[in-house]
Amino acid sequence: MALSDFRFFHRLRVRWAEVDRQDVVFNGNYLLYFDVGVTEYWRELVVSQPGDLTANRAQMAVWMHNVYVVKSTVEYHGSALFDDELEIGVRLGKIGRSSMTWKVEIHRGANASAEHLISGELVYVYRDPELKKSAPIPADLKAWMLAFEKIRPEGA
Repeated sequence: MALSDFRFFHRLRVRWAEVDRQDVVFNGNYLLYFDVGVTEYWRELVVSQPGDLTANRAQMAVWMHNVYVVKSTVEYHGSALFDDELEIGVRLGKIGRSSMTWKVEIHRGANASAEHLISGELVYVYRDPELKKSAPIPADLKAWMLAFEKIRPEGA
């Protein structure tokens, strides 16, 4: 995907503890970076909504508490190094009745010449907290995400 396909980015600097003996970011840390990116996306989603910020945060906390990862995919195109500044791009790729798919990319640098290092996809399922089974994504949450993206993701 092009950088312009992403409405949201989070900058992250690679820390020493994330680099392995080959002097590159250990492969499992990219899933951690994906998670940081999605968490920051949710935070930005709350801030972007009109109304009472405290109430929006409380509502989002309830929604986030009820989503679970059911699939993670990582494709490695290059390696990040200690002290690199990475841009984590996150976008909603698809939203269904009870699931949402996130597209994630990690780039070294933030301009047109940024190096695309990692691609990924995360599938989350919304669940009913009492029944502990998948449940429809709340209409308000869908509306927030679609408005934030300013596009109509595939499957919406």
